[in-house]
Amino acid sequence: MEHWLWIILAALFFECKGEDKVIQEQGDVIAAEGDTVTLGCRYETSDPYPYLFWYKQEINNFPKYVLLRGTSGTEDNDQEFPKDRFDAEAKKTEKSAPLKIQKLQLSDSAVYYCAVRPTVTGNSKTLYKNLWSKDNRILHNIH
Repeated sequence: MEHWLWIILAALFFECKGEDKVIQEQGDVIAAEGDTVTLGCRYETSDPYPYLFWYKQEINNFPKYVLLRGTSGTEDNDQEFPKDRFDAEAKKTEKSAPLKIQKLQLSDSAVYYCAVRPTVTGNSKTLYKNLWSKDNRILHNIH
């Protein structure tokens, strides 16, 4: 039986001091186990060398830090999210930092956030609640 993964990309606009903005327009992404997905993230900032952060938030949990990418080449991944599966490139000219997740696993199902600065710290409010059907084959999003 084939398992399907559901990755929800939160369409949020993070604002910092009225200067920084992150735009995630992609919405829900559906993929099969073992696939590769790329989650979009565009940004606007007055910082000439911004740092882009990705976070993962599972149901009823705090956001977890996934990785950091700087337009000057700085890279960091949390040990829970190895670079061979979770990678991003901060593209200064395109003002984007898409997150690429390879070899998808069921445990990758979550809401993913992009931020220009370390924005998400201790946010316990879940933006999406997910309800599985009785046979665990269909995921219903409740907004």
